[in-house]
Amino acid sequence: MTDCACSPESTSYPPTDGSEAARANWPAVASLSFGVFGLVTAEFLPASLLTPMALDLGISDGAAGQAVTATAVVAAIAGPAVVVGTGRIDRRYVVWALSALLIASNLVAALSTNVAMLLVARMALGVALGGFWSLAAALALRLVPAQLLPRAMALIFTGVSVATVCAAPLGAYLSSLWGWRLTFAAAAGCGALALLSQLLTMPRLPPAAAPGFGSFAAVLKRPTVQFGLATVLLVVSAHFAGFTYMRPFLERVSKLDVAGLSFALLAFGVGGFLGNIAGGALSERSGTLAVGAASLLIALAAAALFVAGTSTMLTFAATATWGFAFGAFPVSISAWNTKAALDHAESAGALLLVAFQIAIATGAVLGGILVDAAGPTAVIAYTALAAAAGTTLILSLAHRVR
Repeated sequence: MTDCACSPESTSYPPTDGSEAARANWPAVASLSFGVFGLVTAEFLPASLLTPMALDLGISDGAAGQAVTATAVVAAIAGPAVVVGTGRIDRRYVVWALSALLIASNLVAALSTNVAMLLVARMALGVALGGFWSLAAALALRLVPAQLLPRAMALIFTGVSVATVCAAPLGAYLSSLWGWRLTFAAAAGCGALALLSQLLTMPRLPPAAAPGFGSFAAVLKRPTVQFGLATVLLVVSAHFAGFTYMRPFLERVSKLDVAGLSFALLAFGVGGFLGNIAGGALSERSGTLAVGAASLLIALAAAALFVAGTSTMLTFAATATWGFAFGAFPVSISAWNTKAALDHAESAGALLLVAFQIAIATGAVLGGILVDAAGPTAVIAYTALAAAAGTTLILSLAHRVR
């Protein structure tokens, strides 16, 4: 890795000599996983509630999809801002505040009477999402010995996996029973449980050396980080362009009813859970292969839907494959990014978060334009092409800087 004259942010992380201080605090790590579950559940809800939200608020599918864009844009700004702005505050207080904001954002979304109010709620979620994800890897480094970081990150990403299994299919199902507003209220309840677990388990985490903007610049100079972030911009924009408008595609092209839609989204979620496990295992052997394989599978799944999305069986198989691939991708790219900048963990995490959120916003905007102009099939075509480009980049260039 590139050397840096900046003070590393890891000066107070646990030692690795087997001393008392090095013992892992797994309950606290698990509480972070609960927080991630609440955040990802809230982030994914618009994809499964898009049609009823748009109908109730009197807007187009593309306009409703900008609830995803609002979250992503704010999260991209909030990530570095939270890292720098709260650098001298005990990290447990920061985590508690972000979880409280998650609860508030879901409640405001549930009470929204127009698109402006909905967007305000989703912007608040963006602050919580950006701050939490920027700090996640650095928090894990402070709660467990360094050699146990991969295991801790895998546990944290379990929250993502469970959310991908539950959020989309349950969102679609519960909205058919209760309506989309009460579904958001239920998401607020999930956030409250996460906050309770953090209040009970999170130890004091006095601030380490506060990161500055020079730390971000130092991390960005590292070629490994550069290639990883470029791949994120392509693959994540591909995924969210397609996933945000998955429901219109499954309803209009695949002709699935509510039960079929819920089953397809469940297949996506179960695939994501398995992909999370597979991505973590493969990343320990080869980061390049893990990221490249996940990117390629997203491209292939989207291409299959584009070519034969009218086939119910193929739709279920492709959706499950897509879920598996995207379950593996965040774990793989996070491992890549953390390994490249262990000495600047908070700054590296913030930069990865920014790349993710820019990609999410780009995907949601392009997807909204395409779905309104040419229908959901055009969005799936974009997903296949952009994910293929990301695959080409990571497999052809990344090995040169490993």
